[in-house]
Amino acid sequence: MQRYLSICFAFLLAALAFSGEGFAQTSRDVVVKSAVQGTVDAMKADPQAKGGDMAKITQLVETRFLPATDFQRTTRIAVGKAWGSATPEQQEQLYDQFQMLLVRTYAASPAQLRDQDVKFRFESPNVDANMKDTVVELHVISTGGDNPVRYRLEKTPQGWKIYDIDMMGAWLIQVYQSQFASQLQKGGVDALIKYLADHNARSAG
Repeated sequence: MQRYLSICFAFLLAALAFSGEGFAQTSRDVVVKSAVQGTVDAMKADPQAKGGDMAKITQLVETRFLPATDFQRTTRIAVGKAWGSATPEQQEQLYDQFQMLLVRTYAASPAQLRDQDVKFRFESPNVDANMKDTVVELHVISTGGDNPVRYRLEKTPQGWKIYDIDMMGAWLIQVYQSQFASQLQKGGVDALIKYLADHNARSAG
């Protein structure tokens, strides 16, 4: 019985090593590879997504890619100083609406790869073990050539999390910072929330 319990305990420790705290130690390039390749593989295996159904592709991005992100941090940085003056309710609305926009924006990228033979190559810089912020470069190799996409990650208690993406030569946070600043100047946080909600409503239609 004691030997049986020892074996069970060993299996439990092994399981914990691949979940919870163990998962938090996953390397940054593995986090990006799992999120990106997992999304594309799921899309290619789903008839609706493979047929170009954007609602289905967006759903797969939400389930496969979104868990690897920290878009709340993305929202805080993009909104800037106004985030600190916003009420908790306003912060929640900003986060929900901006995350929806980011997911739909990102979904357009794997959607273009649904009927192509795609290969991925990941480049992760050598960084100090104590570094909390880094960039992983992904090369999407397809019939369209070699297209690099860079992912910026932060090391959190839950592991490495993606919070910014350079998709076409510009980081998303920088792109949206200027747009958000314009809306904030016009009417404050409520104006920005309305701007995001209106944008999402149009893209949903």
